[in-house]
Amino acid sequence: MTWLTWRQFRAQTIAATAVLVLLAVLLAVTGPQLAHLYGTSGIATCKPAGCRTVADNFMNKLPKLTVVIWFAGIAVMYAAPALIGVFWGAPLVTREIEGRTLPLAWNQSVTRAQWAAIKLGLIGLASMATAGLLSLMLTWWSGPLDQAAAVDSTKLGFTRLGPLLFATRGIAPAGYAAFAFALGVIAGVLIRRTIPAMAATLAGFVAVQFAWPNWIRPHLITPVHTVVALVPASVYQFKTVNHSTTLSAVPNFAQHGAWVLSSQIIGKSGRTPHLSAPSVCFGNNINGCNTWIA
Repeated sequence: MTWLTWRQFRAQTIAATAVLVLLAVLLAVTGPQLAHLYGTSGIATCKPAGCRTVADNFMNKLPKLTVVIWFAGIAVMYAAPALIGVFWGAPLVTREIEGRTLPLAWNQSVTRAQWAAIKLGLIGLASMATAGLLSLMLTWWSGPLDQAAAVDSTKLGFTRLGPLLFATRGIAPAGYAAFAFALGVIAGVLIRRTIPAMAATLAGFVAVQFAWPNWIRPHLITPVHTVVALVPASVYQFKTVNHSTTLSAVPNFAQHGAWVLSSQIIGKSGRTPHLSAPSVCFGNNINGCNTWIA
């Protein structure tokens, strides 16, 4: 049964191996340069007051190819579990049903439980291993960029624990691959048609990828509330609505890379302050904003 499973799955194994090898070569060639640039940037040893400036300088020195690979890596890590569920999970049972080979397979010396265990076990482990190896390589390569983004998220716009990066680093992709594979198998068993099962798997996985980080994960752990001082370097926008100017700011947390669920500026009264004289405010300088309505 193991040999038969390998014969049926060898094309997918060869394709996945080729992708892993090509990606490993690309990351091995570009990774040392990125690590050297990070090591000489001073981010690892900078003081909190000047870390954002150091990280900003590091980001400005990045080659365009590095940034392209970083964003492409995120896309790959989102696509890999989905493709595994669609092309490995959904056809696993439906192919046997549509080919009318399932009754023949179940009437051999191998029991149904053994058939299912070997099929699901081997291909499921291969799915997790593929996504895990992709994540291992990209997590290693992206480490310097992730560290810099944790210090200054205004450049890349993402933090390590945020909704976008969390699903593409560490063991999370392996978990998503296992989920997508199981979802594909279940869709195939219930629908019994390959193409509709593949479409249902893709739709279900995309829905979970959107709903989980936005509506569920923020509520798994009670968020920590903290109040930090407003300094001129934190202010990045003045927004005027109905002749009332409101400040927006990037919180200067001591813990870099924190996932900020919400942030607002409050005055001593606990309300959002408005500027009654916005004409005296310019750039990122809030020292000239003398009149606040709080």
